[in-house]
Order: sequence, then structure tokens, then C-alpha cells
Amino acid sequence: MADPDDPFRTARDAMVQEQLVARGVQDARVLAVMSRTPRHEFVEPSLWAHAYGDHPLTIGLGQTISQPFIVATMLQVLALQAEDTVLEVGTGSGYVTALLSGLCRHVYSIERHAALAQQAEAQLRRLGYDNVTLRVGDGSLGWERHAPYDAILVSAAAASVPEPLFRQLREGGRLMIPVGSSEVQDLQLLRKHLGTRVVQVLDACRFVPLVTGTPLKASS
Repeated sequence: MADPDDPFRTARDAMVQEQLVARGVQDARVLAVMSRTPRHEFVEPSLWAHAYGDHPLTIGLGQTISQPFIVATMLQVLALQAEDTVLEVGTGSGYVTALLSGLCRHVYSIERHAALAQQAEAQLRRLGYDNVTLRVGDGSLGWERHAPYDAILVSAAAASVPEPLFRQLREGGRLMIPVGSSEVQDLQLLRKHLGTRVVQVLDACRFVPLVTGTPLKASS
């Protein structure tokens, strides 16, 4: 996991206090996991100086790591418990996967881009995150084999909520997903109550689109 003596400790603490606590993030477990998770390890070294800034970071293939405040907001609203099993749609670089790993019992994560999935898995293993299982696939279909999930976190915007994802929630489960077009999106929290959707619309947001269909293979 994170090295307590790493040179980014001060920058990470400042990120938590100035970007999260100052804007109302109060969940102690979320603040703690973001305080100890090395965001810089999930981007290219050329971006390390910007790793704890108040903005997204590019990770290649048109994908990004979201702004820390947005990530913290999503995690806080999901209210994850230590015994939860979580599905993540959009592994990306593995940063949010690492955060989820520190908040729940097990993370199942799906990434459409094989190259990103391979890089993320290698980095997560190197850093000691061992309660994570990754696969390459179409995230809109979920991962039926390990359902039902206590929570599902989608890190890409869909035009509408994919039905397979909602179906794979357990009763009382929570689904966090950006919904909308490339121009206008809202962050939504769905709860499964007696098998039906209870929707809470949160803040406006901007995520890369959730692309469905055949996963993209890594270049040879």
C-alpha cells in the first residue's frame, strides 16, 4: 500500500483538507483512504507534480482519473461498509479501484480497454491491493457471476442506466452513475427498494462516455 515516507505525503494531506474537507466531505473512512492512497502512482511520472491538484488527470486512450472532490463525493454518498462487495465499471488506471479496495471486502472491476486493465492490474498488485479482481469486458453488462453487489460505481457517463447493472444489485444496494449526454450530465444515486428504482439526482458532472460493445484489445 502507500509508503508513509513518500515525498507526496504533504501534497496528499493538502488535497484532503483543501479540496475535500473544505467542501463538505465528512466521511472519516473516505477521508482516511484518500489520505493514504498514492494518486501519483496511477499516472505517468511526467504528471506526478500535478497528481494532487484539483482537476482530472489523463491516463491515455481518451480516459481520465476524475477530480478528487468528485471521487470523494461518489464514495461518501455510496456509504460503503467494510463487508460490502462492490462492482466498479471503468477500472481506468486503478486509482478508484484502490480507494474501493480500502473501503470494502472485495472489488470486482471491469475495464473495456485491455491495455488499461493490464496496467492497472500490475500496479494494484505491485502496491499490495489484493482484494481486487479485474476483467476486460463491456461494463454496461455488469459481471453476473459475482452478483448481487452491495454497491456499483460507474466511472463513465451513460445515456441511461444500464438495466443489467441495476438487476445485479442486491435488495437495498446502491448504484452510483453519471447519466446524460456528452454536454450535460448528472451524477445519480439509485437504490433498489423492493426491486424498484429510487433515484436521487446529485450534482452536475462531466465524465467520459460509457462505451458499450466489444472490448478493445491491447496493441501487440
